[in-house]
Amino acid sequence: MDIFTGEFFVALLSIIMIDLVLAGDNAIVIGMSAKNLPEHHRKKAIIWGTVGAVVIRILATLAIVWLLKIPGLQLVGGIILIGIAYKLLIDESDLGDHKASSNLWGAIGTIIVADTIMGLDNVLAVAGAAHGSFLLVVLGLIISVPIMVWGSTLFVKLIDKYPIIIYIGSGVLAFTAARMITHEPFLKDFFETNPIIAYTMIIVVTVGVILAGRFKNKKTL
Repeated sequence: MDIFTGEFFVALLSIIMIDLVLAGDNAIVIGMSAKNLPEHHRKKAIIWGTVGAVVIRILATLAIVWLLKIPGLQLVGGIILIGIAYKLLIDESDLGDHKASSNLWGAIGTIIVADTIMGLDNVLAVAGAAHGSFLLVVLGLIISVPIMVWGSTLFVKLIDKYPIIIYIGSGVLAFTAARMITHEPFLKDFFETNPIIAYTMIIVVTVGVILAGRFKNKKTL
């Protein structure tokens, strides 16, 4: 993918949106892991724990970007991501049992481990949105550092106040999933020669996930 093109910036904006939507729970876990530390250690734990987690994410995402070039895996990844997009709309946040540590290195370790486990959906989504561009992966995850350290908790509050944001984020994930499927190597020629089918599929998947989530939420009210 050429840099500074329309496609490049659309992909970058998708990655930023994915980071915003999926980083919320991670930010809460980061805060929980560091809450028992003295004030002068808390900021260090949050910063270094997040940096360590993001480095691991970059390496994991780069590995997945490479793996997605294997025939069939991009199709599987797209299908999994559709499930993640739907789950984002209907699941309550499940943070698990993350105990706060009382020492700096313990808190940093807890943040890295918890964020790595919880960040698997983020890694797959970013890898899919990057379309094989390692530059986009690195840019997107560098942008996620200040989001996770300073912005995610605020973003969670905004989601509570304006639920439509989570639907927009889910739509971005579903759009990314559909694009992954249409760019699957052994299906790509078919979709390139039948662009109307490709665009229709992308629209149907994106709108379908949002409507399915909306229907499920109304049904459970």
